Amino acid sequence: MRILFLHPNFPAQFRHLAAKLASDSNNQVIFGTNRRDGSIKDVYKAIYSPSREVRPETHHYVQPLEKAVLQGQAVYRLAEELKKKNFIPDLVYGHSGWGPTLFIKDIFPQAKLLSYFEWFYHAHGSDADFDPTDPLNADSEARIRIKNAPILIDLYSCDRGLSPTYWQRQQFPSEYHSKITVCHDGIDTTYFQPKPGAKLILPEINLDLSHTKEIVTYVARGMEPYRGFPQFIQTIALLQQKRPDCHVVIVGEDRVAYGKQLPDGKTYKQLMLNKVPLDLNRVHFTGLLPYNKYLQVLQASSVHVYLTRPFVLSWSMLEALSTGCLIVASSTAPVTEVIEDGVNGLLVDFFSPGEICARVEEVLDHPNQMSSIRAKARETILEKYDLAKLLSQHLEWIQEGIRD
Repeated sequence: MRILFLHPNFPAQFRHLAAKLASDSNNQVIFGTNRRDGSIKDVYKAIYSPSREVRPETHHYVQPLEKAVLQGQAVYRLAEELKKKNFIPDLVYGHSGWGPTLFIKDIFPQAKLLSYFEWFYHAHGSDADFDPTDPLNADSEARIRIKNAPILIDLYSCDRGLSPTYWQRQQFPSEYHSKITVCHDGIDTTYFQPKPGAKLILPEINLDLSHTKEIVTYVARGMEPYRGFPQFIQTIALLQQKRPDCHVVIVGEDRVAYGKQLPDGKTYKQLMLNKVPLDLNRVHFTGLLPYNKYLQVLQASSVHVYLTRPFVLSWSMLEALSTGCLIVASSTAPVTEVIEDGVNGLLVDFFSPGEICARVEEVLDHPNQMSSIRAKARETILEKYDLAKLLSQHLEWIQEGIRD
């Protein structure tokens, strides 16, 4: 079988799937992407590049669509080159939204097109209007509606689609639900597993918390309102007043991965550190970490805080559950699909640093009583999100797509 994966990033959600398919000598796997670094054994990486950037004079509603079309054009040119080398895929599997799959049915009309549907945008009822202090205007509502244009084209064009959670599928128009299967990418539970008594020592960044009994952890790609970073910083300030021996470890980049940038060019880290007084000797910003160091953070965590708007669920929350972390998480729809309060984690009001702090203290004050919740956290991942189980389901879904 000949398979073409498409994703601007690499390898993203297709890491394990591409590796598994490429391990079969009967398959030829090519991964089309913008990203040059990284590799997967036996997967040929084909780089595509848009011919230009989005023009600044393009109407701002339409700029995301223009960017998607430029991505689609670049993939079309890549496909033409692959054709010249006699590569005609049986299957194309791409991430929808950025545009790489827009013209696949034109260049490879006989190929089955599978689409990974991560998010469908709404002005109301999910992420965009979640914060009452940041209301939407008519301009924002219209802009958000047009953002769905490339996704709607993929919904029409694809032979079948997949979403990682039921919450995420729920965002798509109901008339397309029959096309979309729910199957998570899966968590490597053999890698993300508990290590009782683990100590946190990261000499590369001069961090040694081996003698620290209370370590609160937070992980996100960026430091932004979508993942509750402002509320978390406010929580730390309250926590430091009450627990002089508590240390906080924050993993992630000082950037915005989702949502709006600040208008003055500042980052949310700068904003919150200027606004909220903290003892920075007990707050450790690690930046992005390699997987093995990130794992050490999770394994040494006393309490892991995960906050999110009603948006895409982070892999990090599931990885933390798999590692047996005691998670204090926002009581928002993507989270409550996985976490039941008091069973496999603790739920809090996203907007209440006081409540978040109180539940963190509850864990720190009663570590032994929380052991059953930690065990249930890992059990949840083993039962529902284990890569070993879901990868085979994902592969079967692909085979069904070929047979349809």
